[in-house]
Amino acid sequence: MEQEQDCSSTMQISPAPRAGARITLPEKIDIQFMQTTQNERDPAMSGFNPRYQDFVDYIIGITHEIWEEKGVGKLYDYYANTIQIHTSSGIIYGREAVFASTLEALAAYPDRRLYGDEVVWTASGDCLYSSHRLSHAGTNRGWSLYGPPTGKKVRYLAIADCLCRRNMVIEEWLVRDELSLVLQLGLDPVATAKEMAAKARDTGTAFQIHGDVERGRGQLPPAQWQHSDKDGFDPDDFIGRMLHELWNWRLLNKAREFYHEAFTFRGAAGRSFNSINDHQAFMLSMLSAFPDLALQREHFCALGDDASGYRTATRWSMRGTHTGYGMYGEPTGKAIRILGISHHIIEGGRIRAEWCLFDEFALLKQLYS
Repeated sequence: MEQEQDCSSTMQISPAPRAGARITLPEKIDIQFMQTTQNERDPAMSGFNPRYQDFVDYIIGITHEIWEEKGVGKLYDYYANTIQIHTSSGIIYGREAVFASTLEALAAYPDRRLYGDEVVWTASGDCLYSSHRLSHAGTNRGWSLYGPPTGKKVRYLAIADCLCRRNMVIEEWLVRDELSLVLQLGLDPVATAKEMAAKARDTGTAFQIHGDVERGRGQLPPAQWQHSDKDGFDPDDFIGRMLHELWNWRLLNKAREFYHEAFTFRGAAGRSFNSINDHQAFMLSMLSAFPDLALQREHFCALGDDASGYRTATRWSMRGTHTGYGMYGEPTGKAIRILGISHHIIEGGRIRAEWCLFDEFALLKQLYS
C-alpha cells in the first residue's frame, strides 16, 4: 500500500469546501434518503468508490457497509494497511488490528447501529478530512473487554476524525463516551478502571505519558492569542480564541463573549445542560482537579457562512496533573493526557450548540495506573 505523501496528521486549516458543498443537518442523517439522492458527483471524490456522490455520503456509507451490513472485509477496500488510529488509551497500528477490534465489537453488540448525527469536512490537496459525530446503539449479547454479556442495551456518543486519500482512511482519531457505556453495562467505573489499570501494569501495556505540562513558558503566563487578520468573522479564530482564553487563561468570565445565553451542551458521561453558568461549573470541576491543565488545539475545520451559520469541528488534547480535589476524588498525583473533539454550531457570532467529547473512562484508567 502506498503511504501518504502530501497529507499530515498535523495539517492546519485547509481551504474551504467548494461552494454548494453539503452541510448536514443537526438531526440524524437518514442513510436511506442518502442512497436515493441523485446529485451530481463531487469532483473532490476522484479516486473514491463511484458508489458515493460526495464525501459525507462516503463517510456515512462506509460506516454502514462495515458495521451494520457487517461487511468487515470492506476494511481492505477502505482502510490503509499502515493506518494509525489515535485514542486516549494509545494508538492502534495497522489494518489487521482494526479488523480485530471491529470483530470484537460486533461480536459483543451484534445488533449495533451507528446513527450519523453530523459530518464536518474539509479538503487539502488530494486528501479529505472528516469529523463524523455519531450515536452508537446496541445490546450487549456477547463477551467484550468488560466481561461476559450483560444483555444491557447501550447508547453513547462518539466522534471519529478521518484523514482519507484515494478511497482509503489513512489516519483516524477516535473519541468515544466510554464512561457512559461502562455505566450502562451496570459496572462500577472506578472499580473497573482500577482493575483494568492493574492488568495493563502487569502486562506492560499501560499507556505512557511523557514530558512536562506546559501552559506558559517558565514563569511567564500563557501566550496571548494571535488574532486572525482576515476580514469579517473568522470561525477558526473565534473557536481558537475561545478555547485558549477560557481553558488556558482561565478567563471563565469571557464565556458570554462566545456563547448564546441559552446554548445547548452535550458532553462526556452523558452531560447535558443549556446555560453558561452550568458550562462554567463543568470547567471549574475539571480545572480544580487538574490545576495545571493545558489545552492544545490540533485540527480545525468548518462549513458554512455568516448568513447560514457555521458548523465546526475541533480536535484537541489536554495535559494535566491530578493534584487537586474535585469530581475525581482525592488527588493521585498522576499525569493525564486526553484526546478530545468538539463540534460547535455558531449563529450570529455566538455558539448555539456544543458537543464536547473525550474518553473519561480512559482518564480514570490513567488516574489509577
